[in-house]
Amino acid sequence: MPLKLSLKPGEKFVVNGAVIQNGDRRGVLLLQNKASVLREKDIMQPAEATSPARRIYFPVMMMYLDPSDISVQYDEFVMRMTEFMTAIRNPEILKECIDCSKDVMAGQYYKALSRCRNIMTYEEECLGYVGEGVSADSTADRESA
Repeated sequence: MPLKLSLKPGEKFVVNGAVIQNGDRRGVLLLQNKASVLREKDIMQPAEATSPARRIYFPVMMMYLDPSDISVQYDEFVMRMTEFMTAIRNPEILKECIDCSKDVMAGQYYKALSRCRNIMTYEEECLGYVGEGVSADSTADRESA
């Protein structure tokens, strides 16, 4: 099943590490095979990893974009997730953290990113962290074949 991206004029996205920008009109792109794709709204710059949940999201995003060498990013993810889980008592979010960790261990980085967005939403709503960049409530129209 191909991945269909409906793009706004000038919207940027990343495909397998390459930054691509749509032209001056709306466009549709069909990816016929599996690829690592992130929309501009889901891309976090290092300086935007300013909260505990965002520091979990960032290494997962990096593993998703470049799964060829994940060792440093994986170690960072484990450290940040462990820190976060020792500070949280909400059973639903702890389960989301465990499921996110399982997804990362299974190499399902895009699924893990979706779970990270849920964790970021919790952090924003319950703990008062608000940041710029990646929207915690952004929904992806993704899973490519």
